[in-house]
Amino acid sequence: MTKKSKKTVLVAMSGGVDSSVAAYMLKKQGYSLIGVTMKTWGYDDIPERDSGCCSLETIYSARNAALQLGFPHYTMDFTGKFNETVINNFIEEYIKGNTPNPCVLCNKVIKWGVLLDKAIELGADYIATGHYAKAYSKNERHYISKANDLSKDQSYALWQLSQFAISKTLFPLGDFKKSEIREIASELGLKSANIPDSQEICFVPNDDYRKLIQLRMPELKHAIEGGDIIYHNKKIGRHKGYINYTIGQRRGLEISLGKPVYVSKIDAENNLIYVDDEKGLFHYGFTCKEINLQKTAKINKPMEATVKIRYKDPGSPALIEQINDDLIKTEFKYPKKAITPGQSAVFYDGDDVIGGGIIQQILN
Repeated sequence: MTKKSKKTVLVAMSGGVDSSVAAYMLKKQGYSLIGVTMKTWGYDDIPERDSGCCSLETIYSARNAALQLGFPHYTMDFTGKFNETVINNFIEEYIKGNTPNPCVLCNKVIKWGVLLDKAIELGADYIATGHYAKAYSKNERHYISKANDLSKDQSYALWQLSQFAISKTLFPLGDFKKSEIREIASELGLKSANIPDSQEICFVPNDDYRKLIQLRMPELKHAIEGGDIIYHNKKIGRHKGYINYTIGQRRGLEISLGKPVYVSKIDAENNLIYVDDEKGLFHYGFTCKEINLQKTAKINKPMEATVKIRYKDPGSPALIEQINDDLIKTEFKYPKKAITPGQSAVFYDGDDVIGGGIIQQILN
């Protein structure tokens, strides 16, 4: 690749091993790189941790990796947009009694929203991240596909990416296993080589989203205060605030019926938690809204797909039908446990993402 034909890539750098090695791979392929670390939560609004996403430690780690690999690094403050969209949506969904997935929305509006806009403004040809996924183009469509390392695959969290966003994206890690990435990092002498992966939501202090809601919206006492727990139309106990529960939860209910029961429904409007036996958690389908299609522009007739209803879900066979521009109905071949409103449903054709939506209504 000659100097004239060099393409420029903006690399989103978290300070972790994945984005650092992704940058190394791209540099090795001859790309000109710009490293960017995003500051997405405010130290004044949310107590700062010593480590984790967006901490000073990770910003320094990303800068040091860029310095070691020989390309410029910048820290960009997207706190305002992140607050307006990701954090506010997270709180609003819990207040509704839903269980949101903030990483999906962050990918859409922050990484492939304001950051992609910044990349274009800086003259970059592509944006790249350390996600374990692949991006393809076929028949004038751009879509995400699963990574080789299925234990680390992140295609589920990328279903909201637009056609334009995918067309401007590189995923250097899609063909590699996590163990191989750590090995490369060790060979390069990167400090992030042995740092464990973060499992926290970056803006939730001590992984306690109840505290976050109290900090941000103290007037919403009804979501935090207790209410009744209902089993088969009978009151059997008190809950600690409906925002503390999610569909399928068994632990922490503090009720004794002589048998295990699970959260089966959250009624935010009436401040009630419903519980049921395990068999009451199984349903045959759901509808989802806020849909985004990748591999196809429209689902013209009911089609078979593998459907994931949460990140760690291996997926189940189902029939999906597009009802209108913003509604897809899913019917599983076999009943599915703990379908949860607010979570993402992602539809796959083999390893390829057909599209996805936000689960709205559970169908009996």
